Amino acid sequence: MKGFNIPPLFVGLATVALFLGVVEVLLLIGLLNQFVIPQPSAVFASFRRLFEEEHLFDRLMLTGAEALAASFLVSICGIAIGVALYKFRILRLAVEPWVAAVAAAPIVLAYPLFLVVFGRSAATIVAMGFAAGLGPVILKTLEGLNGVKKSLINVGLSYNLTEAQLFWKILLPAAVPTIFVGVRLGLIFALINLIGVEFLINFGGLGQLINDLAERYDLPGMFATIIFVVLVSVVIFVVLERMERWFRPAH
Repeated sequence: MKGFNIPPLFVGLATVALFLGVVEVLLLIGLLNQFVIPQPSAVFASFRRLFEEEHLFDRLMLTGAEALAASFLVSICGIAIGVALYKFRILRLAVEPWVAAVAAAPIVLAYPLFLVVFGRSAATIVAMGFAAGLGPVILKTLEGLNGVKKSLINVGLSYNLTEAQLFWKILLPAAVPTIFVGVRLGLIFALINLIGVEFLINFGGLGQLINDLAERYDLPGMFATIIFVVLVSVVIFVVLERMERWFRPAH
């Protein structure tokens, strides 16, 4: 007997809709407190107000520009440092544990230090995003280069490739899938910390808007902005996944 061929996206959307419907009913009959949880219908109705009165699109552009700057720095510096650690073993043994420790640390808690150095400005937000996203990119770059099969390297050596040719023609293409996983993780960490710092220092785009709406006790608007941030993150994740497929070497 054949099962129903239902697209996974439809199942996911139907599950979310069912959950929101249950929450709406529980709020209407008083089993959930409307002073703590807004009605989903009110949350979705507030999107228009957010775009017209709170300039949601402009705030997205501001946060997006900060995220783009941090992502560029994370990608360039993270891959370069990862390659350097691969080339110099003594440096790798000395630094890798510290990089792993920083990657696992809650960098967002260090925002007072960044405020002292950069002031209450976009530079603080970009620097925090950079610091949070750098570790995963370095570690995955190192992992990708270390994981290249010895047989591939031996093939390159049998053709008398120079060290530079060996890197650009064999090591880097073979390590691209793992490096891209690191870039994807780094960019997500950077975005999370960017919005977190905007919220904490009440400066910037979407994070500041969430803070403002929370202080005004505008629960529908606050939840709608959080949903908007989640949707933006989903779009970024999908775009990065497509880019990874594009960069992945063909087999």
